[in-house]
Amino acid sequence: MLQIKIIAVGKLKEKYLLAAQAEYLKRLKPYAKVEIRETPDLPCPERYSPAQEEQVIKAEGEMILRHIQEHDYLIALDRNGKQLDSLEFAGLLREREVLSAPLTLVIGGSMGLTAEVLQKADLRLSFSKLTFPHQLFRVILLEQIYRACKINRGEKYHK
Repeated sequence: MLQIKIIAVGKLKEKYLLAAQAEYLKRLKPYAKVEIRETPDLPCPERYSPAQEEQVIKAEGEMILRHIQEHDYLIALDRNGKQLDSLEFAGLLREREVLSAPLTLVIGGSMGLTAEVLQKADLRLSFSKLTFPHQLFRVILLEQIYRACKINRGEKYHK
């Protein structure tokens, strides 16, 4: 069975996002073992200097790195990363499942990911050139994982 770990900066707070996350985690149970690990979303002053921003990103990056193991295939979700369509993403998940290799996906905070996390990644993946709120993106990611699992099993899914 496909093993997926999602490392996400910040906790989901809104009920509708928590409900959507719970729904997709339930739908994914027959296809994959999905674990979500949250790290704190560190506060940053509203008018922050580049040095303050770098300090927050660095601290978030250190917390993320604590959850990454050497054998993980690491995908950093980064707006400057490679874009895949749904079939290509499904192929990536199928490959991980065939290899029985755990997959780790990282969602950074509102200021992004540190260079250290990005360099450690096996793949930098972008879902769009648009910027999404990182809490909402977690639900988008779960939906795309579910879609990929349905594609890989040859099952119908709405378009």
